[in-house]
This record gives sequence, structure tokens and C-alpha cells, in this order.
Amino acid sequence: METILLRNQVPMPLQGFGVFQITDPTQCEQAVTQALRTGYRLIDTAACYGNERAVGKAVAESGIPRQDIFLVSKVWIQDAGYEETKRSFSKTLANLGTDYLDLYLIHMPYGDYHGSWRAMEELYEEGRVRAIGVCNFLPDRLTDLILTHRIAPMVNQMEIHPFCQQAELRALMAQYQIQPMAWAPFAEGQNQIFTHPLLTQIGQAYGKTPAQVVLRWLLQNQIVAIPKSVHEDRIMENFAIDDFVLSQEDMEQIQKMDLGHSVILNITSLDEVHRLHGIRFEQ
Repeated sequence: METILLRNQVPMPLQGFGVFQITDPTQCEQAVTQALRTGYRLIDTAACYGNERAVGKAVAESGIPRQDIFLVSKVWIQDAGYEETKRSFSKTLANLGTDYLDLYLIHMPYGDYHGSWRAMEELYEEGRVRAIGVCNFLPDRLTDLILTHRIAPMVNQMEIHPFCQQAELRALMAQYQIQPMAWAPFAEGQNQIFTHPLLTQIGQAYGKTPAQVVLRWLLQNQIVAIPKSVHEDRIMENFAIDDFVLSQEDMEQIQKMDLGHSVILNITSLDEVHRLHGIRFEQ
């Protein structure tokens, strides 16, 4: 599997598997087990997903050495702050059944994320996390975080797909060597992405599906993707993108699909700020 080196020289797989909204523990465990069997070695979860224990069980029972699996989790808004993040991190490790994470992220740019970042800097320097980063940080808050602290984020996980390509944000991240990571690479099915005429046409030339074209486009842009599925055939299909290469013309055509704005989560919307702050859970 192709990897990319983070700024601190930690190798990170470019193909990952996400578990957002897989709330049934058995279904989550089965999906992660299938993903690992297929060849995925990056598993992305989060405290607020409520499935860290299921992910940890699948990893433990996979027979794959822990050091060969790149585990990612995130701290939610309710645990923003220095002490709260330390406590949440300890619970995450216990849930996953591991003594370290490969990547730990601040899930949202709300609450006391500066306090969270101080805690994460310490966790990183103690060797309890191999890399630290953020999610959904737009240029203003990302720059503020960088200028306020000693260590800049190594990853920013955000909405990236053909309809929302985040060109401005990715250009800023490149200046600081911050690795982009795409959640919802299929735009959660919006804008008929799975039957989109252009993606279908490109896929037909390679004997691939529109979904595979999207994942290949992300890979060739050196963007880590974390597609989610609970279906064995789709998990295998999403992984099978190493046997073709999109042409420069294909890449440019997909680039033109960019709408220049989010289609899933407008992080600056006041309604979204209120909604996300209202999400509470027992870790």
C-alpha cells in the first residue's frame, strides 16, 4: 500500500477506512475486520462515533501486529480543553485496547481547542501519539493555532471530494507541510456522485466505477481518503485502485467539478455551531 511521510517523517497510508455512523458494535467490528482482511491498514474512528471499542476488538482479533495498523481517533467538543482532552485520550486508548495512537485529532474548531492542543503537544512529546492534527480547521483558525503553539498540526482532516476540493485551504496547508485527509470522499452520495456522467465516462475507460475514480483522484493528489462501507463487495471495490492511473486530462476534468464550497458541513454556519455543540455522548 502506498504511504506518505508526514512532516515528522511518520509514514501514513494513503488509503484508509472510516467508521462514521457505523453505530452497531457487531456491524462495526465486522466491517473493520473485512477492511483489514482486504488490505486496509489505516482505521479512522472518533470518540463521538461511539464505536472505538468495536474497532479495538477487530484490531485485536485480526492477528495483524499493532505496529502495522495506523489507528486514528479524535477528541470531541465536549472534551475540549487541556485536562478534558487528557481524560478523553485515556478513555480512547482503553476503548481501543492500545497504549498509543498513530494519529490524534481535534474533531472540531470549537470550544477550548487551544487547551486541547497543549495537551496533544504533550502527548506527542511523551510518545503516546505518533502524530497530532485537527479536523475541519479552515484557514483562519488553522493559522491562529499554528501561530499560537510550538507544534503545527501534521494533518487536517476535512471535507474533500470532487464538489468541494478546498484549494485555498490545501495551498495554506502545503506551506506548513500539513497533510490533507478527506472525510466523506463520496460527498455522502450527494449530487448523484455515483452516477455522475463525467466520473462514469472516465471510469468506463479504465473498467472502474465512479467511486474508484474519485478515490484514485484523491490518491494521485496525495490526499488520504477514508471511505466507509459495511458491505464486503464495496469495501473490496474501494480498495482496488492501484491498477490504473488517471491521465492529466482526467485529473483536470475532475478539478473543474469543484463548486468552491462545502456541500455537507458548513463549519462557519451558526446553526451548525449550535448543532455540533449540542452533540453529547458517553465515551
